[in-house]
Amino acid sequence: MFPNIQELNIYIICGKTDLRKGIDGLTASLRELYGENEVPYDHSLFLFCGSQRDRFKALYWDRSGFVLYYKRFENGHLQWPATGPTYND
Repeated sequence: MFPNIQELNIYIICGKTDLRKGIDGLTASLRELYGENEVPYDHSLFLFCGSQRDRFKALYWDRSGFVLYYKRFENGHLQWPATGPTYND
């Protein structure tokens, strides 16, 4: 179910995201950021980080629906850009 990471556009959504949001809330955030009909869902993985930087969510569209991944670090945290443009690798 996990996509081939080498075939994806990866978008890092800068700043803190309320990780209580589920799929609907995160897609609403993307529509607000990119525009209602401009979100590049195909072949894209969107990464969101919480305020503690010890957990993140990844949102992916697999052509039949959204997949939401969640990761929590037991030790340590991520270095996450606080502001700036949305990064795309």
